[in-house]
Amino acid sequence: MKQQSMKTNLIEVLLDTIEHRIIPKTEIGVAAGNKIFGAALLRKSDFSLVLAETNNETENPLWHGEVHTLKRFYEMAEDTRPDPRELIFLSTHEPCSMCLSAITWAGFDNFYYFFSHEDSRDAFAIPHDLKILKEVFTLEPGGYNEQNAFWKSYSIHKLIAGLPERDRQRLQRRTAAISEKYGELSERYQSGKGENSIPLN
Repeated sequence: MKQQSMKTNLIEVLLDTIEHRIIPKTEIGVAAGNKIFGAALLRKSDFSLVLAETNNETENPLWHGEVHTLKRFYEMAEDTRPDPRELIFLSTHEPCSMCLSAITWAGFDNFYYFFSHEDSRDAFAIPHDLKILKEVFTLEPGGYNEQNAFWKSYSIHKLIAGLPERDRQRLQRRTAAISEKYGELSERYQSGKGENSIPLN
């Protein structure tokens, strides 16, 4: 029961972080022509926020939400920057192949994500993650190792699906509201993407 409560609390914190920390930054990013992807780092010890960021591909096409977050993280003073192994890596969308590698090289042992690769393709008209996995690495959707020698990955939706009904229904209402907000942000991005300079827009 205690472990179940801790899992529910973690999910609540992750959703809070997306809603109140990542989305506000993403709204600004989308207004500047960037994609809707974002990320955040939280301490495992108390779930406090270290930083949150969003996609910044109009500055550099490598600045995906996750990589831009890592850039900001390593701009922190070394004496105040936490050890990556002490942190939770939260991504709004399942990381692409570049971001999977970046998370690995940066020393994180976990990541949690809200939307899947299929969501990026089907709900947000951004198919590049799956296409690159297929064309470059010959991997079908879901073909990478979700748990490996470097890290374990977790789908927030799958975690919620395994909760008791009362918690599950409550959190699914929250995820529906978050999904609706990202739908609005996606429409804004798609309507203006012809004006940006992102190579794979």
